[in-house]
Amino acid sequence: MDRFDAMAVLLAVVEEGSLSAASRRLRAPLATVSRKVADLERHLNAQLLVRTSRRVELTDAGRGYVEAAKRILEQVGEAEREAAGEYTTLRGELHVTAPTMFGRIHVLPIALDFLKEHPEIDLRLFLNDRQVDLVEEHIDVAVRIGHLVDGGLRATKVGSIRRIACASPAYLARRGVPNTPGDLAQHDGITFQGFERAPEWRYRGDSPAWTAEPRTRLAVNSTEAAVAAAVAGLGTVRLLSYQIEQELRSGALLAILEEFAPEPMPVTLVYPEGGRLAPKARAFIDWAAPRLRVRLS
Repeated sequence: MDRFDAMAVLLAVVEEGSLSAASRRLRAPLATVSRKVADLERHLNAQLLVRTSRRVELTDAGRGYVEAAKRILEQVGEAEREAAGEYTTLRGELHVTAPTMFGRIHVLPIALDFLKEHPEIDLRLFLNDRQVDLVEEHIDVAVRIGHLVDGGLRATKVGSIRRIACASPAYLARRGVPNTPGDLAQHDGITFQGFERAPEWRYRGDSPAWTAEPRTRLAVNSTEAAVAAAVAGLGTVRLLSYQIEQELRSGALLAILEEFAPEPMPVTLVYPEGGRLAPKARAFIDWAAPRLRVRLS
């Protein structure tokens, strides 16, 4: 039995939640996946998984073994990368993640130029609005908007983003301009559903920050849809400054309640604190950080 291979199969089963899902991810027959896990359990003389019709759950012994297996496979992978020259030359796969629209507007142009300068690096750029676990999902560098809440990360600040409440000129002419956040209760609003971190309707004043929201006329799970609805005059919306930069510049949307806006949110490049940072990741951070600072200034 190849124990490293068996460990990798076990981790895939745990991460995917079932033997069949791990089979699809590994592109291996279900019988092979099941056999390798069973072989590992026989070798250890311990039950690692409790199998049900829909999912698998770790036993107490399984939880401890999986944590140890993760560390072992990470150390083996690092040793192999170092032996292959990944820590002395700029080559190999680089995994980067960023929020969807921010990544398309700001990160992608910078990444394309980076690839032109480094022909031996292959970039995997994951754009989504879900905050991923860098270690669990094997991400080298992530762009984060907002204050960091998870430990174990190192961060390089590259700028800040404002939260802006706005509406179209036609809507404000029809319904009036709110003078205080409390006035929003009399207005129609466009809000978000399905986002892990949607822009909050929070405001500053002489007292601590408070929340004031308009009546939800439309709920969407797409930034582009929210912008389009606001430009069409459906109601007020709260978005991040980079998401509506063109609309504010053209006058298609007008900012409201600016004197009550909360503090800007930091934008950072983050990477796992533990372990050795590969030169390809350091090169990307050194390349992207000053260019993002210019774009966000």
